[in-house]
Amino acid sequence: MASEKVETVIAGNYVEMEREKGDSSKPTKSKLSTLFWHGGSVYDAWFSCSSNQVAQVLLTLPYSFSQLGMLSGILFQLFYGLMGSWTAYLISVLYVEYRTRKEREKVDFRNHVIQWFEVLDGLLGKHWRNAGLFFNCTFLLFGSVIQLIACASNIYYINDNLDKRTWTYIFGACCATTVFIPSFHNYRIWSFLGLMMTTYTAWYMTIASLVHGQVEGVKHSGPTTMVLYFTGATNILYTFGGHAVTVEIMHAMWKPQKFKLIYLIATLYVLTLTLPSASAVYWAFGDALLTHSNALALLPRTAFRDTAVILMLIHQFITFGFACTPLYFVWEKFIGVHETKSLIKRALTRLPVVIPIWFLAIIFPFFGPINSTVGSLLVSFTVYIIPALAHMVTFASSSSRENAVERAPALLGGWAGLYSVNIFVVGWVLIVGFGFGGWASMLNFVHQVNTFGLFTKCYQCPPHKH
Repeated sequence: MASEKVETVIAGNYVEMEREKGDSSKPTKSKLSTLFWHGGSVYDAWFSCSSNQVAQVLLTLPYSFSQLGMLSGILFQLFYGLMGSWTAYLISVLYVEYRTRKEREKVDFRNHVIQWFEVLDGLLGKHWRNAGLFFNCTFLLFGSVIQLIACASNIYYINDNLDKRTWTYIFGACCATTVFIPSFHNYRIWSFLGLMMTTYTAWYMTIASLVHGQVEGVKHSGPTTMVLYFTGATNILYTFGGHAVTVEIMHAMWKPQKFKLIYLIATLYVLTLTLPSASAVYWAFGDALLTHSNALALLPRTAFRDTAVILMLIHQFITFGFACTPLYFVWEKFIGVHETKSLIKRALTRLPVVIPIWFLAIIFPFFGPINSTVGSLLVSFTVYIIPALAHMVTFASSSSRENAVERAPALLGGWAGLYSVNIFVVGWVLIVGFGFGGWASMLNFVHQVNTFGLFTKCYQCPPHKH
């Protein structure tokens, strides 16, 4: 594996890593490779978190606003953005705790990428590991499916000579090339470009909507039903639940302990993209968004819109890699090739992971409703409930709190305040996210199946003009 040296990050002592990283005797080719390929800085982690968080959800947030109404849409974004940052912080604390304990036992992670289920296993045992593995893998599987659906949904607005299902076949083959990207170290240039692309698209949506103005007879009747309200809220829960890959991103850092505030800063930046774009598109088109879950469908076709579509396509390829790479790691570990140094061998063994993703994207091409369903049933547990519960159980005993690598933040009132926030997160997400959200999202999803059918060739396509 090309990045084996880079992955020698010791949670307690960074001297060796710093010396390797700072070696100035490298040839030019190696320096270029480091510049574009080996990313392990705080900035790389920030770009990865920001780029991974917003992706195609940017295009479905105006749809969520039409379900929620403007005020609820804005408030839910702020609320879930803060809650997502909190649970990403908890995951980072548990990762550093696990890694430090293991390295005190002289465990070497030179050729091994630590994952969330291994953190749960090391700290809490096999039942927690199994729960983490099930929810994380299922979420990442459907996260990858959503990227494929989004690719087909977007390209159709530039070229409608092929139906969306055919485009899904084509992009499935394109996304399969992510098997050649070894780890999150190697997304340095991609995550940087990805964030530039979503930034352009968000501001294009904002400005184009304001320039277009409100459509004739525009109505802003949301929220109208409980089903639509909680479906929209759950899509926003999904938006700020992009930290199912937090552990893998942390592991790719030179100094994982610096991760603590990265996700919060990434979320604040993402809010500068999502709030203006969703608000402006909803203001301009109102209730029309209820039947157009991809906001690009309503904006007039211009060179700017075509540019946004192309940039989002490239970004969805990158995000597919983000969602799928942890699945590749799990599969590699399962069949015993994870620590091999042969990049080609690892790439070939990863290919079976792409096939079910491809198949599911063809069965359920419901861009928008699938986000809410995945959010309520999977994201709620993967990135909110399990991390908060795991943190509370890990530090339940007084000795574990005294010996914790990361102390409870004094700002919250120490451990008591931390536990209070965790209990609130678990309760809220269980009742509102999983309970009401799951009920609403499943009803909406079943409605889409009954209306359009499985394997539908062209979901929400306008009548084809010859």
